[in-house]
Amino acid sequence: MVTLKGGYTGKILRVNLTRKETRVEELDPNLAAAFIGGAGLGIKLLYDALPAGVDPLSPENVLIFAPGPMTGTDAPCASRMAVVARSPLTGGLAVALSAGHFPAELKFAGFDAVIIEGKAEKPVYLYIKDGEVQFRSAERLWGMMTTDTQLFIKEEVGDHNTRVACIGPAGEKLCRIACIINERRAAGRKGVGAVMGSKNLKAIAVRGSGKVKVDDPQSFSSVLRDMHKLMRDDPALYPGLSKVGTSAAVDVTSAMGIWSAKNWMDTGVFSPVDKLGSQALDQFTIRRNPCYRCPVGCSQVRLARSGRYAGVLSEGPEFETIYSLGTNVGVDDPFAVIAGDRLCDEYGLDSISAGVTIGMALELCERGILSREEVDGLELRFGNAQAVLDLIVKMANRDGFGDVLADGSRLAAQRIGRGAERYAMHIKGLELPAYDIRGAKAHGLNYITSYTGADHNRGYAFQEIFGVPVPEPVDRLAVEGKGKLCKWNQDFSAACFDSPPFCNFLNSVLGPEGPRIVAGLLNAASGLSLSPEDIWKAGERIMNLARVFLAREGFSRADDTLPPRLMEEPIKSGGSAGQLISREDLDKMLDEYYEARGWDKETGLPTKEKLVELGLEYTAEAVEKARTALRK
Repeated sequence: MVTLKGGYTGKILRVNLTRKETRVEELDPNLAAAFIGGAGLGIKLLYDALPAGVDPLSPENVLIFAPGPMTGTDAPCASRMAVVARSPLTGGLAVALSAGHFPAELKFAGFDAVIIEGKAEKPVYLYIKDGEVQFRSAERLWGMMTTDTQLFIKEEVGDHNTRVACIGPAGEKLCRIACIINERRAAGRKGVGAVMGSKNLKAIAVRGSGKVKVDDPQSFSSVLRDMHKLMRDDPALYPGLSKVGTSAAVDVTSAMGIWSAKNWMDTGVFSPVDKLGSQALDQFTIRRNPCYRCPVGCSQVRLARSGRYAGVLSEGPEFETIYSLGTNVGVDDPFAVIAGDRLCDEYGLDSISAGVTIGMALELCERGILSREEVDGLELRFGNAQAVLDLIVKMANRDGFGDVLADGSRLAAQRIGRGAERYAMHIKGLELPAYDIRGAKAHGLNYITSYTGADHNRGYAFQEIFGVPVPEPVDRLAVEGKGKLCKWNQDFSAACFDSPPFCNFLNSVLGPEGPRIVAGLLNAASGLSLSPEDIWKAGERIMNLARVFLAREGFSRADDTLPPRLMEEPIKSGGSAGQLISREDLDKMLDEYYEARGWDKETGLPTKEKLVELGLEYTAEAVEKARTALRK
């Protein structure tokens, strides 16, 4: 019989906002062994909770907060959680990860997951303290920015060590690109903030005095020593990421010619490293702000020191925001990017989706598809930083033209019409991250097949981006072998990073040792007896269950595709000049990927044999229904 002796609290909190009821359930140890925690456990809980076709913004959708078994222990880089729901942006699976101190505090308060059901009659926030739950009025908080919300709640509960996850005005107004903010960290993508807003849930405040038990401290410490050695020996982790944060990726991607610019028209042409690169931004760093038990401390707090935006600070901006509110909109003013990042955090907008959607609007205006009258008189052109910031505010408030853009690029393009869809840079409704995947083919295939849409972290191809030869050296421009590599990366990420969970920046650090490290820590903490092979299998299981969720919602091979620009227009200049992903190359990579996964090539759906192999036979009927629907 499987039992959990540590790592996990063994408890799941179920909250029904409609009835103002709570229930504590036992975590099934078999689920823990099969799905680990974090994203894996969250996906399993969501699959079991929802039938097909639930409106993502209805009370029937659920919102799940799931840290993992390493969260709250002495393991480094593990104070993370997955926020899981059906996505209002894509209609598929929303899994957004966040870090900071909130995830660890949730474990200290006694829970491995919180499942939010229903909808409150009036705005509320939840106050969870040492296993007890209070429903508190949030009517006075409704309309507040995220920083003020957190400060107000801490004052109201009388404890400034309370950790708060909340939404801003964008979530309240059900913007489909709204995020959830805890401290200055974001569960940023796929519209989870809109799901929270649809439930009239302004915030969750947590405080705990408990500790996360470790079953075998000696073995746990022994594996931790191995992990810390790998981290110390890595040539980039402490010398680079720890000192300048994710802005280091600006330098790397610019040199490779894959730092996307101007709605993906001018990659390699507009590449202002001198203004937005790591050295340029580092001079504005005032402090680091590490997550709980993180020795790396990649998060950099930066201050705009002069000009129009003087006095504004943000935690970041991270690499993705430097792209989305910088190069993607033609802006090279670092202070404008800092100001835009802060606006997105305060209003509770995903900075990637916001910037990419704005980038589309800028191109549409420059092409004459949109008139100045249609965009509320704003001068929308690449490089106009203030117009970008004005649009962020208008989007969050659903004000005028901002309302057209507030639900992301796909819906905005559909509303605008006139061929605007061609310029919407998304996959499955989720806006593209910073890496121009025409010059990194496995990274691109991950965007295409990720269960959340265009998401760089679900199967980050560090082999291509950083040249790490694990499991083997690769040519980033080659097509052959990328299907197998993409599967390897996705299973690796799901099992070793998204579910324990650990920071994704450790993927190239742990490398082939990852499954051994995770198995060793998990076994020592919980008393489970999992092998590295079991960890790999868990990653594959999670990826297949996620694919079944998508199949149940009508997704198939037809949705594993790219915006036309990436298949038809080559990169103009730089280290990846001339590169694109043709339809022929895309089909080759997809065929290889589906074959590696044991999925049907025609539909892109898992086979019954693969589901049975992974212990997911209970999903086979849903997949067969999806397959039958595709034949009609």
